[in-house]
Amino acid sequence: MPQVAASGGASSSTKGGHTILEAIELSDDSDEDFNYEELPEDPELLEDDDDVGIDDINKLLAETKQGTDAPEGAGDAGLAKVQQRPQVIDDFFRNFLLKYNLKHSLEAFQTEYYEMQQSGAFKDSELAIVPDVYSKNQGHQQEVFMLQEELQKARIIAEKAKESWDKFRKERDFHRMHHTKVVQEKNKLIVDLKRLKKHYDQYEPTLTELRHKYEAAMKDKMLLRLERDRYVEKADALERQIRQVEVKDEMNTKDLTEGTSKRTKQTLREAPLPPDNRTNPYSNSNFEAVSVGDFMRYQTFKGHLGAVSRIAFHPKIAVVATACDDHTWKMWSMPEGQLVLSGEGHKDWVSGVAFHPRGSLVATTSGDCTMKIWDVAKEKCRHTFEDDHKQPVWACAFHDMGDFVVSCSQDASAKAFDLTTMRCRQAFRGHVDSINYCAFQPFSNMLMTASGDKTLSLWDLRTGRCTKTFYGHSNALNHACFNLKGDTIASCDSDGIVKLWDTRMVSEYLQIDTGQHPANAANFDRSGKVLAIASGDASVKTFNVDDRAFIVNLEGHEDSVQDVVFEPQTNKYLISASSDATFSMWQ
Repeated sequence: MPQVAASGGASSSTKGGHTILEAIELSDDSDEDFNYEELPEDPELLEDDDDVGIDDINKLLAETKQGTDAPEGAGDAGLAKVQQRPQVIDDFFRNFLLKYNLKHSLEAFQTEYYEMQQSGAFKDSELAIVPDVYSKNQGHQQEVFMLQEELQKARIIAEKAKESWDKFRKERDFHRMHHTKVVQEKNKLIVDLKRLKKHYDQYEPTLTELRHKYEAAMKDKMLLRLERDRYVEKADALERQIRQVEVKDEMNTKDLTEGTSKRTKQTLREAPLPPDNRTNPYSNSNFEAVSVGDFMRYQTFKGHLGAVSRIAFHPKIAVVATACDDHTWKMWSMPEGQLVLSGEGHKDWVSGVAFHPRGSLVATTSGDCTMKIWDVAKEKCRHTFEDDHKQPVWACAFHDMGDFVVSCSQDASAKAFDLTTMRCRQAFRGHVDSINYCAFQPFSNMLMTASGDKTLSLWDLRTGRCTKTFYGHSNALNHACFNLKGDTIASCDSDGIVKLWDTRMVSEYLQIDTGQHPANAANFDRSGKVLAIASGDASVKTFNVDDRAFIVNLEGHEDSVQDVVFEPQTNKYLISASSDATFSMWQ
């Protein structure tokens, strides 16, 4: 057996800096020589084990049943209760250091704590459990943190609610002010209606009086018609008397007729055809391009009752002529826009207008299949060409020498008329569809025609033959124009395509796509570098030919723009005509 020696008290001797509480000696002697004694069996105990039978088992079951049927309270009183063990002070510190991952501090704490515990430096009261107040404080601190988070969320919700309330309050104030304004306007309108009703009642007697005067004037008109018929009968009687007198003086009348016919033949001598060897004085000129990027709508003029289809500038003064669908054409002074002259006489829409090179005459074309020549000074129609075209006439143009005027018609023909004899001198036939526009090449005898058969042709005024034809458009041509030098043509069609052609090479060198709407007209400025295009989208599109780029869109019309023309003398502004019954000045 090992020998153990225990000291009665703690020894004061130390070894290696540690206090020795007990000294135990262990022996290496083996216990194999120990003698074990055998105990005899007790016969009484063996008899008791044999006597256990069925009666004892039944008794055990009965006792077990009685324990099961006992009251719940009695059963619960005997059960063990689980209680949480209070946390000791050292565990509290360990948990705290582990919680914040202070490993070095934890190792230092455990080393020093166990050394002091072994040395007896702690008293029993100092090793007590952690007071509940600390645990409660920690729980309260967590609750405070959670409550602060909830408070912050509540503040955010309150701010949003405040913003919503301010928004609703502003909307309420706005609707209240709007309602007040509507009520004020309603009251004002009621007052105006009452005032207008009183005003109308004041004019009711005047209207009645004017109605009576109108009826009296109609009666006077009927009497004047009767008097006119009587005077017409008297005039017929006088004409019959004059005829009788003329029959008596037949010989004298023959002599007078012969003399008059001779003078008429001398007077009505045909104008000579212009020569072919003329040169363009602007062929070597270089003008500065107009700065259309700065253009704005300066003024809009309303003087027609229908769509304004064509515009023409006077060659010498600041006057513009407009052709309209209301069967009239008018002249306006620029830039004031005052009406100078109004021409009435066509029976259908007026499609074209052009000035004579000297500015004394104006030619107009119409849907009534006629072309009229108007004397500006006498303010009347000088002549009407009414039997030369069988269908509506679309446009007209004067030759630069002033002796000839050309018209083009829906009957696929163009005709040149002598202004001296007022007769057709040349007919140009070759197109298979309507000729929609015509113009002379500057200072030459070449006539240009733009047709609905998608082609553009040049004709010799002297021979009436087609000299050049330009192919390339996919739809009907609406308009075409020359630049001032006469070496470039701009043609536009119903697809919104504008093509630029070289007249010497008879070839296309530039195509401009203006969009899905038709391109109705085009016009060059004096330099030939800027092209203005009248578009069906109610705008005027300007294009730089040299840079091959759009400059600016001039928007302001309410309907399709039908024509556009630069002011020919200074190029300071341009005029556009629209289907909205107006024409505008852009400057």
